[in-house]
Parts: sequence; C-alpha cells; structure tokens
Amino acid sequence: MAQASFGRKWLAGIIRNDDLSPEEKEQQIMEGHIAVTDGLKDKIEGLQAEADKAADLQKQLDGLSGGEDYKKKYESTLKEFEDFKKQTASEAEQTAIKAAYRKMLIGEGISEKRIDAIMKVTDFKNMKRDKDGNLDNADALKKSIAEEWGEFKTTVTQKGAEVSKPPQTGKATKTKEEIDAIKDTAERQKAIAENHELFGF
Repeated sequence: MAQASFGRKWLAGIIRNDDLSPEEKEQQIMEGHIAVTDGLKDKIEGLQAEADKAADLQKQLDGLSGGEDYKKKYESTLKEFEDFKKQTASEAEQTAIKAAYRKMLIGEGISEKRIDAIMKVTDFKNMKRDKDGNLDNADALKKSIAEEWGEFKTTVTQKGAEVSKPPQTGKATKTKEEIDAIKDTAERQKAIAENHELFGF
C-alpha cells in the first residue's frame, strides 16, 4: 500500500463500508498505518546509507586541497538528514496516535458518522503512546470522550438496530469565535459539543 493512500478519503472508504465489521475496519486501518510506517523506515534507511557513503567520502577528502569546503557541505547535508528523520518520525507517530484515538472513539460507541468531525476539533499535541502502541492515560481519555462526546453515542434496540442519540437543538449559546478563543482544551471541546451546529455536526 502506498504512503499516499493512507489519507482521509481512504479512511472514509473503510469506515463507510457497511460490508465490513468493526474488527475488519480496525484491522484495515492498522494495516494501512503499518504500511506507511514501513515505507518511512525504508526511506530513512536509504538516507542513512547515503549519509554513510558521505562519511566515507569525507575521510578521503580530508587530505585533499579544498577539503574544508567539502566538510562544510557534508555537515550541512548531515544536518538536513537528521532534521528529516525527526520530522518523518514525528509525522508517523502522529498518524499512529490519531488511528489509536479513532479506534478508541469507535470502541466507546461514538457514532461513526460523527467521528471525522470530532477528529477535526481534537487536540492531539499532548497525546502519547506506550510501548505497546496504546494511548497513555486511556481511562482519562475515555472519561473525556464520555463527557464531551457522549451525546453522539449509539444505542442498540432489542432488534439490533443502531439508533443515534439526536443532538441537542436550540440556538447556540456562544459564537464560534468565542469558542475558538477558549484556551483550555477540555472547556473548548465541551463548548464545541454544546454548540456543535456551529461546527457543522
């Protein structure tokens, strides 16, 4: 699977595929993440090999005239490579964190029709994963999901059909600008849930 395929359109295609069970959807999403991560690892390994070649070349240039210029060029290239490694590692980790949070939302019974909108307004900066790939502070995150997005939970009737809890109606109590200006993440997300019609969901 190419790295570019792991995007919003690809995820939406899986989530909206009623022929797939939740477990199958989860499996396909995780496989997509693995494919992206493997692709980044291959790219990093290729760049590392180039950096190793540059290091060998530097040894040969040290005794030649003008070697100082080559040394500066090598150091600049090496810095660019290290910066690239940090950036790609950070992007891959953010992708994994978002996939894990999406999985948690589904596991907590949040309607899949609402998940994309919730992901748009969620702050992922302080989320981290443990050594097993699961989100840290899972209990706190689940509690936050229940408090902020509980109105979007689905319930199951005796016949097995899912019925989405209707969102609150009525006039918004705050403007979108006032909500966006709230600095506290929990308070901002709570205000978004209470005035969700301003955000299109």
